[in-house]
Amino acid sequence: MAAGNDVTPTAYIQHHLQNLTFGNHPENGWSLAHSALEAREMGFWAIHLDTMGWSIAMGVLFIWVFRKAGKIATTGVPGKLQNAVEMVIEFIENLVQGAFHGRNPLIAPLALTLFVWILLMNTLKLIPVDYFPELFMRLGVDYMKIVPTTDPNATLGIALGAFFLILFYSIKVKGVGGFAKELSLTPFNHWALIPFNLLLEIIALLVKPFSLAMRLFGNMFAGEVIFILIALLPFWAIWLLDVPWAIFHILVVTLQAFIFTTLSVVYLSAAHEHH
Repeated sequence: MAAGNDVTPTAYIQHHLQNLTFGNHPENGWSLAHSALEAREMGFWAIHLDTMGWSIAMGVLFIWVFRKAGKIATTGVPGKLQNAVEMVIEFIENLVQGAFHGRNPLIAPLALTLFVWILLMNTLKLIPVDYFPELFMRLGVDYMKIVPTTDPNATLGIALGAFFLILFYSIKVKGVGGFAKELSLTPFNHWALIPFNLLLEIIALLVKPFSLAMRLFGNMFAGEVIFILIALLPFWAIWLLDVPWAIFHILVVTLQAFIFTTLSVVYLSAAHEHH
């Protein structure tokens, strides 16, 4: 569905922002959605197949690349792949050492996974916006949105995973009583202010996954919309604007992966602290 076809700008934008949705339609049963309206009617039990597929694909790519680098690793002169992987690992190691103050062998591998996985998903944004939608339309698939982090379901799912770990380690390290005491006696250490403290702390706790998810989604979605709007321009203007925006977005996709990972490590560090 290229922008140059006889398609209105509104239809073009809606098409590129629509996920390939599978779910229980009230009239057709379990089926693929062929419009945004059908996708909304499927409700809670619908699943975005493109988001799931590309997320899993980037996870598999991450595992394959790092496994390959581990198999060819040498103590002699390292190759390009080994150099790149070692740079990423060293970067994450320094990040964790600076932001995490507890002792937990899970945190560094978790930070590495979050950073590389989100970075790979974000990097899909640099592929021209018409390439995969056009390819899959020729294969009979109506919609194909390839950047998982432009879907709030994906970013919220990752953020909730980090949030459950925060709750788990808060209870494991501090105990149920210690965690409850932290919520009820912070920031004001007086029994009369326990209801006020609980309100503040529970809101602050619940905001963590929401802010993680929405920050990543908002930045990636906004960038995707701009790429789509640029694709609506005349051919000469597309190359004039698309290339500089793509170069700038190399920084954005990396920065957003870094921010998500850093905040997750900081929140997990707070969960390991005794007050």
